[in-house]
Amino acid sequence: MTIFDSLKKSRNMRRARRTLRDATRSAVTLRAMRQDILPADDLAELSRLITTARHTPASASHNDLDSLANELAELLSRLSPPRPLSGWRGNFEVIVVALSVAMAFRAYYYQPFKIPTGSMQPTLSGISSFELSQPRLRDRMPLKIVNWLCTGEWYKEVNVTVGGKIAPIQRDESKPGYSAFQIAGRRYYIPSDALLRPNTIRVNRDGNVANNAKLWSGVVTAGDFVFVNRWIWNFRHPSRGEVMVFSTENIPSLTPGTHYIKRMCGMPGETISIRPPHLLINGKEVNQPAMIGKIAACEKFAPWAPNYAGFTLPGMPRQFAKSLMMPEDKVDLAHNEYYALGDNSRNSLDSRFWGTVPEQNLLGPATLVYWPFTSPRLGRIR
Repeated sequence: MTIFDSLKKSRNMRRARRTLRDATRSAVTLRAMRQDILPADDLAELSRLITTARHTPASASHNDLDSLANELAELLSRLSPPRPLSGWRGNFEVIVVALSVAMAFRAYYYQPFKIPTGSMQPTLSGISSFELSQPRLRDRMPLKIVNWLCTGEWYKEVNVTVGGKIAPIQRDESKPGYSAFQIAGRRYYIPSDALLRPNTIRVNRDGNVANNAKLWSGVVTAGDFVFVNRWIWNFRHPSRGEVMVFSTENIPSLTPGTHYIKRMCGMPGETISIRPPHLLINGKEVNQPAMIGKIAACEKFAPWAPNYAGFTLPGMPRQFAKSLMMPEDKVDLAHNEYYALGDNSRNSLDSRFWGTVPEQNLLGPATLVYWPFTSPRLGRIR
């Protein structure tokens, strides 16, 4: 016998023993799962083959091992025939496990959150738009989907079926980042930032919209998608300057069941006030951490970004006890209250209007922008 024959024989023996070992494990598993329902003769035959396989002598040839493995395989196939759609069932189990892991990750570690409005601009961007009368090449299928996946852009047309008088609908928060209008009993939604530009919606001088008219058309860019760190505040206290996400439960005038994202500016036990463009804590101007200082100094946080407008006041009578509306207003924060302000102070519905954020409402700090991929804000949140 040559050395090559010896190597081949050794390889065949290892393969045969591995095959028999796997078949024996499957047989043991089947016996444990179904021994209470298997016929007595089949159970006895299964046990006999398992015992024989476990006590196979070392001198057994690979043909003997293969023969025993085949006997086990045939018996297993008869006692546990393949179920219909078994492959799909296996895939379904994998999907269920993956979803369970993802849900646990979302619930306890990092939760995705999308920015619908411009209250945190330019630090974070909400839904934005620009007018376009006709779709571009990349706004047509199938490039439209690829363009959206990369840039978050989606060409949209708002077409009116039955014309009539157009009327704005107040306090419709069903689509954050959009403003609602009613025409002939039907609601239509336009990106809110489009209404800040002149002549963006196509309406007659008398305020009517014609039948089958195009009310608005253009490209809508999705707001930034961020990850919220849900576990870090279990190990340390929140700190001033962090961008925080919180729920709106039990906050006056806010729709319950939603989430807001603002910058944490007032901490428990402090007295907070605003003397534009500065934030005052206990009567002193605050310039730390760095982002609070940049906002107060009306600086840029990046070369491409516009300047901050500083901390501003609405200049109207107080609506709630802990609102900040006028320069003389001050708010004393309790031991479990925080003050949340938007970086885009002139266009932010924040604590200045509705008051404080209870500690139990805090979800966690927003740490990372992960989409759209072309956003200049992609990466760590400042």
